Amino acid sequence: MDLDAYSAAHRAEWGRLAELGSQRRLSGAQSDELIERYQAGATQLSFIKTTTGSTVQGDRLSVALSRARLRFTGASASVVSQIPRFFVLQLPAALYRLRWLTLAVALVTVVVAGLYAMWVSGDPQVLANIGSDAQLQKLVNEDFVNYYSENPAASFTGQVWTNNAWIAAQCIAFGILGVYVPYIVLQNAQNVGITAAVMFAYGKGDVFFLYIAPHGMLELTAIFVAAAGGLRIFWAWIAPGPRTRGQALAEDARALSTVAIGLMFVLLVSGVIEGFVTPAPWPWPVKIGIGAAALLAFLAYMLVLGGRAVRAGETGDLAEFEAGSTRIYAA
Repeated sequence: MDLDAYSAAHRAEWGRLAELGSQRRLSGAQSDELIERYQAGATQLSFIKTTTGSTVQGDRLSVALSRARLRFTGASASVVSQIPRFFVLQLPAALYRLRWLTLAVALVTVVVAGLYAMWVSGDPQVLANIGSDAQLQKLVNEDFVNYYSENPAASFTGQVWTNNAWIAAQCIAFGILGVYVPYIVLQNAQNVGITAAVMFAYGKGDVFFLYIAPHGMLELTAIFVAAAGGLRIFWAWIAPGPRTRGQALAEDARALSTVAIGLMFVLLVSGVIEGFVTPAPWPWPVKIGIGAAALLAFLAYMLVLGGRAVRAGETGDLAEFEAGSTRIYAA
C-alpha cells in the first residue's frame, strides 16, 4: 500500500474528525457526524497498522480518535476528585452493610474465647501443658506488660499496624475461600482466651483487661469488620440471589475491597494507641477513655454516616460508569 496516497485520499476526513473532536460544543448533527467519522477512522487506523505497522500518519490519526472518543464517552474522574466520595459515601456504606455480620463475628469471638478461658483455667493439667510454672510466671509478671514498651513507640506502632492491616487484607482477599476467615476468627479467639486464662490463674486478670482495653476495643472491632467482609464475599457466590454468581461476586468484592483500604486507617489509629497510649504512665481511666472515644468515633462513622449513605442509594461499589457493563449481550 502507498501510505502517502492513502493519507492524501483521507486527509480531509481525518481533518474533519480532529476538528469535531476539538470543538467545545456539538450540535445533534455534529455529534452524529463525529461518531460516523470515529467509526470510519478506527477502521482506517486498523488498516494502516495491519499493512504498514507504526507510522507518523497512524499516530496522528490515533490521537484524533482518542480525542473524539472522549467527546462521547467522557473522561474518568481523577483519583484526587474521588477521595471525598470514597470517605463520605463508599467506605461508610460498605461498613454499614456489614454491621450485623460484624456483630455476629464479635459474639462468636467472645463466646469461643470465654469457652477456652474456662477450659484452661478449670483444668490444672491443661494449664500445665501450656508451659511450666516458671514460664507462666514470667509471662504474667514480665512479658505481657513489657511487650508494649520493649521497643520504641514509633517502631512498635508500625509493627502492630502492618501486622493487623495484613490480617485484615487477608480476611477480605481470601474470604471467598470460605475457610480462611473462620480459621482466623477461631485462632484469634483461642489466643485471647488462653492468655486471659493464664493471667487470671495467676491473679493478674485486671492487668489483662487494663492493657487490652485501650487499643483492643478499636483493633478487635476492625478485625471483626474485616472478617465480616470476607464472609460476605464468600456468601455472594454461594447465595447470589437474583444476580448471577459472577455479577454478585464482582459487585460485593469491589464494594468490600474498599473496607480493606479503610481499615488500614482505622488500624493505624489503634496502632498509635497501642504504641503510645497503652504503655504510657497515665491514669487508666484516661487511657481507656481514649480507646473508647476512638471506638465510638468509628462506630458513628460506620453506623450514622454509613446509614445515611446507604439510604441515599450508595452501596460501596463503583459508580455504574467506572464499574462497566455487568452483562454481555449478543447483537
